[in-house]
Amino acid sequence: MEERGTGAAPGLEPELVSIPATPRGVSTPETVTPTGQRSPRPPGTGGGAPAAGANSAKSWTPTPAMVSPRFLSPSISSAVGTPMKRVLVNLRGYLEEVGHLTKLNPQDAWLPITESRNGNAHYAAFHNLNAGIGFQALLLPVAFAFLGWSWGMIALTIAYFWQLYTLWILVKLHEAVPGRRYNRYVELAQAAFGERLGVWLALFPTVYLSAGTATALILIGGETMKLFFQIVCGSLCSSNPLSTVEWYLVFTILCIVLSQLPNLNSIAGLSLIGAVTAITYATMAWVLSVSQERPPSISYQPLASPSFGATAFSILNALGIIAFAFRGHNLALEIQATMPSTFKHPAHVPMWRGAKVAYLLIALCLFPVAIGGFWAYGNLMPAGGILNALYAFHSHDIPRGLLATTFLLVVFNCLSSFQIYSMPVFDSFEAGYTSRTNRPCSIWVRSGFRVFYGFISFFIGVALPFLSSLAGLLGGLTLPVTFAYPCFMWIGIKKPQRFSFSWYLNWSLGIMGMAFSLALSAGGVWSMVNSGLKLKNIEFIAVIVPVNCPMLPTEVEERNTIPTDQPRTPLPSITQCTPCSESKSFH
Repeated sequence: MEERGTGAAPGLEPELVSIPATPRGVSTPETVTPTGQRSPRPPGTGGGAPAAGANSAKSWTPTPAMVSPRFLSPSISSAVGTPMKRVLVNLRGYLEEVGHLTKLNPQDAWLPITESRNGNAHYAAFHNLNAGIGFQALLLPVAFAFLGWSWGMIALTIAYFWQLYTLWILVKLHEAVPGRRYNRYVELAQAAFGERLGVWLALFPTVYLSAGTATALILIGGETMKLFFQIVCGSLCSSNPLSTVEWYLVFTILCIVLSQLPNLNSIAGLSLIGAVTAITYATMAWVLSVSQERPPSISYQPLASPSFGATAFSILNALGIIAFAFRGHNLALEIQATMPSTFKHPAHVPMWRGAKVAYLLIALCLFPVAIGGFWAYGNLMPAGGILNALYAFHSHDIPRGLLATTFLLVVFNCLSSFQIYSMPVFDSFEAGYTSRTNRPCSIWVRSGFRVFYGFISFFIGVALPFLSSLAGLLGGLTLPVTFAYPCFMWIGIKKPQRFSFSWYLNWSLGIMGMAFSLALSAGGVWSMVNSGLKLKNIEFIAVIVPVNCPMLPTEVEERNTIPTDQPRTPLPSITQCTPCSESKSFH
């Protein structure tokens, strides 16, 4: 933190620059004590590197007696002299204007999330859009197939405004305690729930959400690259095509190359590309779907199940898909940490401005995809979502160039989303390294961490290729991060008056969020078990048709049983439908 313009001419306000204090070359401010001597610097905060073994350097804070009104009385001020009086008056005004001195960990200057603090509202909008729109939006019509029109719209609307409220809470709590910025979700959880409990509650779901999403993006990106290649090349490139695993590897290498960008602010351009491509392909998906003729035997009745228990779990799994559609809250504090902050210009102002624009655009994407996709395909919607339905039902109706463009946009979005969701994991790797060595990561160490993480995600995706279909379970396990924990954090940090409206609201939303998390997780596990996932050594069998699925075209079902290493020919006209009571799969 630096104070600029303390001794400037009248009319120029002092500026508090909230930047990380780097241990090298930055010294603690000195002041003059009432005796006229300079106060010594606190140990560990000098101009040189911090002492070995020191975890962090604490900021120096002036004592209240130095700037108290009694000390600045005329009798005392005349004794200390004009220069001393000027210093103390300026210091007192500075403290009154700033209100607090932000205590910054010098280690933050070395980590990718807080390394650069020149973000703004535009960057916030780009990052929130990139984190908030993705493949999970394409699965919303699948949830509507189990919920129907009425309950589907009610659930989607409630979830949207609920998560918008919890996002506002996170933005406000970033600097809720004077003198402290909570730059990461786990740090805020520790402040609200305690050091140990906060780690236990927040670390697993946030890491699971980041790493699980990155792995799912590798699967979806690799499969989409393969479809794009098949559409563009057709029969010309069918002699020796790449297998699905090889396409996963190609996509992983591209992700690793892009991940060499050093910090969160440096990927703002990628986030813009990811946001634009996500909005474009989501719009193209529902526009192309509603512009085509609807398949025969379409129905909008919720899918029936053989038993009450099966129906209940199917509904819970559908609600989990809706909950998973609203992701990105685990990155809200990290995005806000990239912005400068002063008392007059706090970081929450540009952050909330960018977030409002981002989530308005997110609503304009999610609701049309859910409504348009369900209107176009009803409960014939396949488990893969609206893009799978578009490819299965209309690949022979839509020009190849338009279909290939849609898939290419999905690839670009997956590449961009991988970067922002992996950044907290990169930050954790480097935080562990810098805390042990007390020095920043070299470019080789940083690159090594990111190459390691990329290939670990690849191997997990190869071993568990059904992760991309676990939207219901992912939504249930990570639901507290978005819908429950922020409400409890507000109560723990802000401490609203008991039995007030805010107290009742946050307790109610938090408890309901935790209850929904348990129920939706159970629904997601039941859907996995009942869908017929089977293990065979290290090779898994990926399920194409979900349990209790609707009537699907015979040609589409047969097409899904073609091995992935064989080229697919365009679909014939769809004329016959048969029930899919037994799920089919491929290796």
